[in-house]
Amino acid sequence: MTTSILGTRVARTEDPDLVRGGARYAYDLRREGLLHAVFVRSELPHALLRGVDADGARSMPGVVGVYLAADLGLPAMHTLVKIDGALLRPPLATDRVRFVGDIVAVVVADTEAQARDAAAAVVADLDPQEPVVDPEAALADGATLLFPVHGSNVAVRSSSASIDAVLGSCDRVVRGRFVNQRIAIAPLETHAILAEPSDDGRLLVHPSSQQPHTFRRLLAESIGVAEESIRVVTPQVGGGFGGKVGIASEHAVVAALALRLGRPVRWMATRSEDLGGGFHGRGQIQWVELGCSHDGRLRAIRASIVCEAGAYPGIGALLPFGTRSMLQGVYTFEAAQCEIASVATNTAPTGAYRGAGRPEAAALIERAVDMAADELGIDPLQLRLDNLIPSGSFPYTTLTGSTYDSGDYALPLREAARIAGYDGWRDEQRRRREAGDPVLVGIGVAAYVEITAGGESSEYARVEVHVDGTATVHAGTSSHGQGHQTAYAMIVSEATGIPVDRIVLAPVDTDLVRSGGGTAGSRSMQLGGSAVKKASDLLVDKARFLAASVLEADPADVVLDGGSFAVRGVPSRALDWAVLARAASTDEHRAAADTGDGLAGLAAHLDFDQGATTFPFGAHVSVVEVDSETGRVRVLRHVAVDDCGRVINPALVEGQQHGGMAAGISQALYEEIRYDADGNLVTSTFAEYAFPSAAEFPSFDAVSTETPTPLNPLGAKGIGEAATIGSTPAVQNAVVDALSHLGVRHLDLPCTAERVWRAIEDARAGTLPDPWRERPAVFLAGTTAGASVDEATARAADGI
Repeated sequence: MTTSILGTRVARTEDPDLVRGGARYAYDLRREGLLHAVFVRSELPHALLRGVDADGARSMPGVVGVYLAADLGLPAMHTLVKIDGALLRPPLATDRVRFVGDIVAVVVADTEAQARDAAAAVVADLDPQEPVVDPEAALADGATLLFPVHGSNVAVRSSSASIDAVLGSCDRVVRGRFVNQRIAIAPLETHAILAEPSDDGRLLVHPSSQQPHTFRRLLAESIGVAEESIRVVTPQVGGGFGGKVGIASEHAVVAALALRLGRPVRWMATRSEDLGGGFHGRGQIQWVELGCSHDGRLRAIRASIVCEAGAYPGIGALLPFGTRSMLQGVYTFEAAQCEIASVATNTAPTGAYRGAGRPEAAALIERAVDMAADELGIDPLQLRLDNLIPSGSFPYTTLTGSTYDSGDYALPLREAARIAGYDGWRDEQRRRREAGDPVLVGIGVAAYVEITAGGESSEYARVEVHVDGTATVHAGTSSHGQGHQTAYAMIVSEATGIPVDRIVLAPVDTDLVRSGGGTAGSRSMQLGGSAVKKASDLLVDKARFLAASVLEADPADVVLDGGSFAVRGVPSRALDWAVLARAASTDEHRAAADTGDGLAGLAAHLDFDQGATTFPFGAHVSVVEVDSETGRVRVLRHVAVDDCGRVINPALVEGQQHGGMAAGISQALYEEIRYDADGNLVTSTFAEYAFPSAAEFPSFDAVSTETPTPLNPLGAKGIGEAATIGSTPAVQNAVVDALSHLGVRHLDLPCTAERVWRAIEDARAGTLPDPWRERPAVFLAGTTAGASVDEATARAADGI
C-alpha cells in the first residue's frame, strides 16, 4: 500500500530562493528609464487645503514633475468596499486633509533621493481645523465633522434584535467595557508597486499585493480604464496579514503617472509611511454584557461596538460585522445581540489585520467568560467545558446566522489544559499567594472558533507538465511566506507521483490565471489547494488517455504507479510524465490529449467552488509571571491546540501557529498605535512602537487536533489566523488572573508593565475603577445616525 505524502513533514521548497536572495520583490525590479515617486503628506490631522506651492520643487535637479489632485484628475476612491459615496478618499487631497499622512502631492524624479529632496520643498497651505481623535468623542453632539455632507461621524450603524428581556431574566449579568487597541500591520516588506506601459499598449503592474485580480479590478475603476487594459504580475510578497488586500491610494497615483508619462514608475513606503499612512488593524471599544445563571449556565451575550474607522471609513468600518458573525463563539447561548457604530476620526484608516474582526470577537467573549467565572466562583476552565456546543450538534447554526461545519470544542480545550499542566499551575499559584511571593502566577484560558474562506468561495488552479517532466502550478492564491509552493506541490505529487522538488508554483499573472480571490481569510489550502487537487486529478485522467494512445491500449487498462503509466500487468512499457508531455505536442497523439478544455499540451485546469465557509477552532492556555513590584509580565508557557481540519503538512501548520501566537501575544502585551490629543501619531517608528523580538517569547507548544470539514475534498480548514485569535485573550486572561486576588477584574490591552503596575497600586489603594460604564447614546433606542449597509456588504468582512 502506497503511503500518502499528505500529512507528512515536507521541507519548504521555496526557501532556498528566499534565504539566498534569489527572490525578487517589487522594489528589486529595475527598468530602463525608471522613475521614482515620493508623496508629500499632511503634517496636520485636519485642515482645509488652501493651496500647494510646488514651484521650487519643480525646478530642482532630476524632477520630472510635481502633481496635485487637479493635475491627475483621479476620482475619489474606495480601497476594497464602498460604504457611502460621501466617505470616499481622493487619492490626492482636494479641499481638505483628514489625518497626519494624508496625501497632498506627489513628486516624480529620476532618482528616489531627488524625489525626496523635492518633496521636502513642497509647501501646503493648510488652514487648521479642530480634529476629532477619540472615537467616543466623535459620537458626541457638536463634534467636528470629517465629512459635513455626510452629516455625522458615524459611517455605519447596525443593531440586531434587542435581548433586554433575556438579560433581565438572568440571575447575574457581568458587564465590562473593553478596548481592543489599534495596532500596526507592519509586514516585513511595506507597500510597493512598479507600474509600466507595456509593448502591447496595456499597463503592466507589479504590486506587493495579496489579491492580484481584485487589485486589477479596483485599479481599473480608480484610474478609469478597462480592466482588460491592465496586466498584474505579482513579484515575491514580503508579508501581507490583511494589510495588502484591495489597493491603496498610492497605487492609483503611481499607475496614473506611468500612463501619463509613458515611463515606468516605482514607489515603496518608508517604515514611517507604513506606520502612519497605511492601514491599522483592530481598533474597537466594546461594551459587553454576559448573562448567566447562578450555577454557571451562560445564557445571553450583548456586544455594543464602537469601531475606529479612521479618516476614510472603508473595510475597517465593516470588520465589526465579522465580530458579530462570531459573537456566539463556542458556547450554547440562548440569545445574542450585536450593536455596531463605526466612526470616522482624524486618524489613519483602519483595515484588515490577521483575523479581521474574529480576534475581536474571541477577545470580548473570553474576557467576559473569565469575569463571569470570577464572579460565580467557578474555575474558568470548567465554566467553559460546561457551556460548549456539543460535538454531536454539527452542522450548527448560530444565533448570528453562521453555520459551523464541524467541531469538537472540548477536545482541544482538554488537550491544552493537559499539556500545560493546568492543575499544577493552579497549585503553584496558590503556593505563591500564600507565601506572599511578589512574583505572581496567572493562568489564562481561551476557547475560540473562527471563519475561514468567507466571502468568495471559489478558486482557480491549473497544473501543467513540461517536456522535462517538471510541473508548474498556477493558482489564484499566492504566497507571502506561508509555504504555498510546498503545500500545492505535495498535492500535485500525491496525485501524479512527480517529486515535490520538481513542482513549482508560478507567481500570479492575470494573463495566465483567469481568476482568483487571492490570499486572505485563511482560504488558500481549502480553496486553492482543493482546486489544485481537482486539477491534478483531471491531469491524471488526461495523461491516462494519452498514455493509452501511445501504448495502443484501452484507457481503462492503463494505471499510474510511481509517476509512470503502464498497461496493467505490463510494467516494462511504462511511460513517465516527460515522455507523455512530449507526446502531447506531436500530431500523432495531440488529439488524445485534447479534452476540449482549451489548453495545449499536458495540462488541466478548473474552478473549485466550496459553496460555504469553514470554521476552525481551538483552545489556548497561557501561563504568565507578573512582578508585582514593577508590573513586568513574562510569558512562561503558551500552549496552542488549534484544529484546522485535515493537516496537509504539519511543519507548515506549526509555522502558522508560531507566527499567530507571536502576533497575538504581541497585541496582548506590547503593541499599540497611539495618537496624542491633537491627532499626532506618537508611534511613528519602531523606536516608539513596541514590537517584540523572539527574545520576548517562550518556546511555544503548537499542537493540532484534526476534525475534517465535509465541504472540500481535502477536509482542510484555514490556519493562518487561528493562533492569533486564541492567544491574545489567553494571555490577557492570564495577566488578570495573576492579579485577581487583589481585586483586579479587568485590564485593557495591551497589558504593559505600566498598566499592570498602576492596577496593582490602585488595588492596594482601594481605587480600582469599575470595568463598566454605560454604552454611548448612539446605541440607545431611537438613534439612527450613520449609514446602514446591506447584508452582502456586511458579510464582506467575513472574507478578509
